[in-house]
Amino acid sequence: MKSYFGIVACVLWLVACPVAVGQTTPEANEMQALRTAVRADKRALVESTVRPTAAEAKKFWPIYAAYQRALDNINRRRVVAVEALIARDKAPSDLYARMLANELISTDEAEIKARRTMHNAVLKALPARRAARYLQLESKIRAVQAYDIAVAIPLIE
Repeated sequence: MKSYFGIVACVLWLVACPVAVGQTTPEANEMQALRTAVRADKRALVESTVRPTAAEAKKFWPIYAAYQRALDNINRRRVVAVEALIARDKAPSDLYARMLANELISTDEAEIKARRTMHNAVLKALPARRAARYLQLESKIRAVQAYDIAVAIPLIE
């Protein structure tokens, strides 16, 4: 149980702290700025990056909201799977490890499906270049979040 709280504290620390000391490359600085902007106001970041016209915004924001809801549901599934792993006091059985791997792959597949659905809809709401720009932005945001999670989650023993 102590290790569970330690890991949760570590995850919270990683989410709250800046990029690890020593990473001062322009790319690391850009990703840290992205992380900070997302935490402050993701929708404002998307708005300033995509810059939809009023007519485009009317079509785009419902698509954005639906995608964010889908991501929230997928993230909840991931959290449940990972928390169950972290909460265990003993090494997981082979069957449990297989089920965990299947659930994590399933959440990855659900995320890809949600991204494909969102992108197809965004292509109808925005010009292709801005739709691609939004997809790139979402991919970068997800990459930062995936990195933060990967650093915090221990490998199965």
